[in-house]
Amino acid sequence: MSASPELKREQDHLSTARAALARMREQTLSLKVQAHDPISAEHLARTLHLRAASLQDDPSTTLFFGRIDTDSDERWYVGRRHVADDHGDPLVIDWRAGMSTAFYRASRTEPMGVVLRRRFGLDRGAITAYEDEHLQDRAEHEVRSQILAEEIERPRVGPMRDIVATIQPEQDEIVRAGAEQTICVQGAPGTGKTAVGLHRAAWLLYAFRDKLARSGVLVIGPNRAFLEHIGAVLPALGEVAVGHTTIEELVASVPVRGTDSTATAVLKGDARLAEVLRAAVWSQVQPATEALVVPRGVRKWRVPAYEVNEILAELRTRGVRYDTARQMLPQRLAHAVLLQMEQAGDSPDDRVQDTVARSPIVKKYVASVWPALDAKAVLFSLLSDPGELARHAADHLTEEEQALLVWEKPPRSKGSARWSRPDTVLLDELTDHISRTPSLGHVVLDEAQDLSPMQLRAVGRRCSTGAATVLGDIAQGTTPWATDSWESSLAHLGKPGSHIEVLDRGFRVPASVIEYAAQLLPHMAAGLGAPVSVRATRGVSTSSRSRPTTSSPRSPGSSGARSRSPAPSASSCRMPGPTACRSHCRTRESSTESSVRTTATSSTRSTWCRPRSPRGSSSTGSSSSSRRRSLRPSRTSAPACGVSTSSSPEPCRP
Repeated sequence: MSASPELKREQDHLSTARAALARMREQTLSLKVQAHDPISAEHLARTLHLRAASLQDDPSTTLFFGRIDTDSDERWYVGRRHVADDHGDPLVIDWRAGMSTAFYRASRTEPMGVVLRRRFGLDRGAITAYEDEHLQDRAEHEVRSQILAEEIERPRVGPMRDIVATIQPEQDEIVRAGAEQTICVQGAPGTGKTAVGLHRAAWLLYAFRDKLARSGVLVIGPNRAFLEHIGAVLPALGEVAVGHTTIEELVASVPVRGTDSTATAVLKGDARLAEVLRAAVWSQVQPATEALVVPRGVRKWRVPAYEVNEILAELRTRGVRYDTARQMLPQRLAHAVLLQMEQAGDSPDDRVQDTVARSPIVKKYVASVWPALDAKAVLFSLLSDPGELARHAADHLTEEEQALLVWEKPPRSKGSARWSRPDTVLLDELTDHISRTPSLGHVVLDEAQDLSPMQLRAVGRRCSTGAATVLGDIAQGTTPWATDSWESSLAHLGKPGSHIEVLDRGFRVPASVIEYAAQLLPHMAAGLGAPVSVRATRGVSTSSRSRPTTSSPRSPGSSGARSRSPAPSASSCRMPGPTACRSHCRTRESSTESSVRTTATSSTRSTWCRPRSPRGSSSTGSSSSSRRRSLRPSRTSAPACGVSTSSSPEPCRP
């Protein structure tokens, strides 16, 4: 069957756009690197390489997925990247361009100047159909887009892919929020929060490229498998220079060779440890007990101890890091000497002050009152000496909590210490107290509900002068320190009062699964509303363990009539899946988001949902442990913090 003339014209436009993209890439590759010095040449060569990589065509996808015709007789094809013809006229506009906003947000009530919106049906990089909406035609009724529905319900296999063709209006508002705005996205499984975060990073790099190209954008995920799962999204959108890392890799400064008990790991993730570490750092500044005597020529200049202490006190209140203040001290002492020289009738200049500041006598004196610090040495002293820890933690931790932190058998030196993963976060905190951590322009943090307050502080330091996009679901916390409040997490991140956006429309999970799992929501995360599935296929909800007499399981989107299993009660939840679920019975495959299944298949390992131990539930636990929820699912593998836990499955009993 031959294609209609209109469809043939659209297919021809795609062919023209592909040819133009190929010419753009060939032109980039033909450019020669010419620079005045090797460093500039290397930078230019890297820029051209990244440009050529972003112009690589993917034959499995189309260059555009939609079209809008405006009431000003303009026609724009919306795609993953900008493509221009030989004259520079756009054949395809980038989905991130301002004009593309109307493609995602225009409606019959607010057409935004759009007369026609066309969506294309795609199959392996080819246009096979199209679907039109005449937004200003009142005679045309609102009809559910079949192309959009089929794209949403298309089976997901392999790595995550972009969603530029199906971004919804509420998602687009998050994607295009300002660069200076930190946004927290609370979303149930399948609401697209991870994809929204990645597309926001791509949009920011497009809209604020000069700023963010210098300061950088970083994506932080829960584990390396997750990052591999999402790693193809940004390159597919033309952004190949975004860093990806995990929280463990972010703070890695020493080899991890030890583990902590759950109670100890929870305590090391408590925000109160930041004050303990701060006190330990600044306690190293010693009051001056002797005057500074600086010989110069035939005279000796004397700065009395009380004056030195005044300088020390002023530097401690400057709000700068320990090392920065230490580097300022020699100049402050030299300036005090300079004032005495002027009072004696001399006329010293700045060169004299610099000479005094760099003199061995001043350097030795500075080292005696303001010594250089090493983060590992400070933490080693705290964890190996109960007296040293008590000196700095008495106002913040109980004696029982202090006993949890101290090593039972202290190592002989910091070099032989068996640091745990929670220790690396403490070392990162100490390092920042000593010397400020450089800030990036934007950080995308996924699965943020699983981070401890100290881990959140580590992430916050990486965006202290920038902004962040925080993604997660409070109901899916899987660590003993998982948050109960986004407001609290944002405060630890250093972004208090940031906007919190809730995504409650599920695109990946069938309605029957959401309804089945949402019965537990009041017991797992009271206050959160249940998501609503937008999939046309409701799916079926079965549990092979609770209903052993039912017929063989089917995938959630399979066809065929089937009776539904009764909803689970709070006391009998036994949801099988790759990883123990929480309120929405979310499942992950290889620690990544994948399609939710309600039955275990041969390709996944069946585990049981079990409650998480309360914070500090051991005999030596924290006195504040009762404030935490007692019901959390545990991971079947060792948690990312290095906590040693049992992996034997247990039934979930709220």
